[in-house]
Amino acid sequence: MTNLALDRAALEAAALPPYPGIALADITLVTGDALAAEAAAALQAADAVGFDTESKPTFLKGEVSTGPHLVQLATDRRAWLFPTSVAAGLPVLKAVLESTRVKKIGFGLGNDRSALQARLGIALADVLDLGEVLRGPGHRGTVGTKMAVAHFFGQRLQKSKKTGTSNWASPRLSDRQLLYAANDAHVALRIYREWERLGRQPD
Repeated sequence: MTNLALDRAALEAAALPPYPGIALADITLVTGDALAAEAAAALQAADAVGFDTESKPTFLKGEVSTGPHLVQLATDRRAWLFPTSVAAGLPVLKAVLESTRVKKIGFGLGNDRSALQARLGIALADVLDLGEVLRGPGHRGTVGTKMAVAHFFGQRLQKSKKTGTSNWASPRLSDRQLLYAANDAHVALRIYREWERLGRQPD
């Protein structure tokens, strides 16, 4: 396997087929107690889950983010989205994110630890940032999700900047937002599984 950092230009230039992503039917927005209990059972039974967060963007100088407004956790087959404004999901988030039995897999998680601690009192445990481990020794920066999808699956991950910078604090998230958020978590777990299958080598 070639190093992801060295292969960046070639992968970006390649005409790759689109990454299909998770289906809308396999995404659950946790909005109440029953869905929270269902999510808890599925997530706490997993050995590893995909993990990411979304926050409403800040546009004014000096404006402080009040995020994360959405936390995404994914098993191999489903994605669970937790609006942090919904109290029913918060105990589930705390249990899973602080668990040392469930590994949390994601990309670019540098700010998530402090934000979750400050906003929700959650101390992240057993987290693996693939953006760090996939870059290989001697390379600066991190590997992004798009590069990893191209490298491991030979596909192109399409990410809408408009959706990525939309209002994640909205009480009604659109289908586009649900798919964007769920895929960020789910694809991280898929890449982790493939990385493990290939022998956990960064290059």
